[in-house]
Amino acid sequence: MQIESSRFPATPIALKMAVAIGIGMLAGMEREWSNKDVGIRTFAIVALLGMLGSLISQSVAVAGLIGVFLLIAAMNARSILHDRSLEITTSAALMVNYLLGMLVGLGHIFTPVAGAIIMTMLLAWKTELSRFAGGLQPSEIRSAVLLGLIGFVIYPVLPNHYVDPWQLFNPSDAWISVIAIAGIGFVNYVLLRVYSTRGLYLGAIFGGLVNSSATVAELGTRLQETGMVARATTLCLLTTIAMFARNLILASIFSPGSLTATLLPLLAMTLVAGLWVWRDRGMEQEVPGTLKLTSPISLTKVLWFGMVFILIQIVGTLLTKYFGSEGMLATGVFGGLVSSASTTAAAATMAMHGKITAALAGSATVVTSLASAAVNLPIVWRTTRDKTVVKTLTVKMATVIGTGIAAVAADRFFQFSELLLRK
Repeated sequence: MQIESSRFPATPIALKMAVAIGIGMLAGMEREWSNKDVGIRTFAIVALLGMLGSLISQSVAVAGLIGVFLLIAAMNARSILHDRSLEITTSAALMVNYLLGMLVGLGHIFTPVAGAIIMTMLLAWKTELSRFAGGLQPSEIRSAVLLGLIGFVIYPVLPNHYVDPWQLFNPSDAWISVIAIAGIGFVNYVLLRVYSTRGLYLGAIFGGLVNSSATVAELGTRLQETGMVARATTLCLLTTIAMFARNLILASIFSPGSLTATLLPLLAMTLVAGLWVWRDRGMEQEVPGTLKLTSPISLTKVLWFGMVFILIQIVGTLLTKYFGSEGMLATGVFGGLVSSASTTAAAATMAMHGKITAALAGSATVVTSLASAAVNLPIVWRTTRDKTVVKTLTVKMATVIGTGIAAVAADRFFQFSELLLRK
């Protein structure tokens, strides 16, 4: 078979060789550090083989893949004879490495490089991933499956239009809010599981991103058990800050324009709460025990989020229609007592469809965050039964809530956010 030299210009080929060898060496170094027989040179050569095979012809690429299979078979036969084990992970990495080399030969850069980095991360994090997977509970696995179901199976088949003559209910809008809230909750639940051993302070932050009221209740119970009730104030403030951050993220996802009315009040409240936390920074950071939260995704919670979202959207639309902006703000207050996340998503979705202004959606987000922060006070009292702690927390939370109310009132009176949107 004669190959024309004009098909292989020197500079592009040299670049492809360098990328292919670099990809192979990246995974090969990790295998070398793991004391595997197949290391940096073999992986680099296999990636180079894939690159050259794809350059020459499809049949040569297939022949190269067969050669890699034979190499893997010989490697595993030797391993079985030596210590009766199979090199499954290394075998899979070699096959992926060959395909990445082929992609380089076909002219791709991002995909093979990103694939090599991800593969090397998976190889290097063997201990951490095994420990994490081994500690998973059946409920957590079901939560991950349910998240995939609601995001990739149910959502695509839902109608993306109003299904009632009054234009109150859009199934796609309701479901995307469920996906966003459940996704944020699941990611931060994983972080909570990983880092909770460092103390309840990280647990307060991660838990606040999942469910602030449930986190405050669990924190109060745990602190009462360990005799450290005095820390409830700081931990409740940290949870509230995390809740503010979550609602800000939700508002920015569904209605970026609402940030003109949301950002300043939430930042002001976060700053005040952060100053109170900073004043208490001298307290010991480690608390014995771990924070326990139920898995953030279940069929009950999915249906709850969806129903709350639909109810708030319908009530908010009707109140806004008959009572103007005051009706939407009232919806934010009552919605925050139930679920500030669903209320935020509902208000932002209404703004996205032009039912309310983005500025009003931002104000509703702030109001529902205020209500959610206020409802933590009776929760702390119920779990701790400590008058001194509740009194201290009431004073500090009052300054935070007062700051938010002042910011919202000033915005509604002077119409700062409306002016910014018009510009």
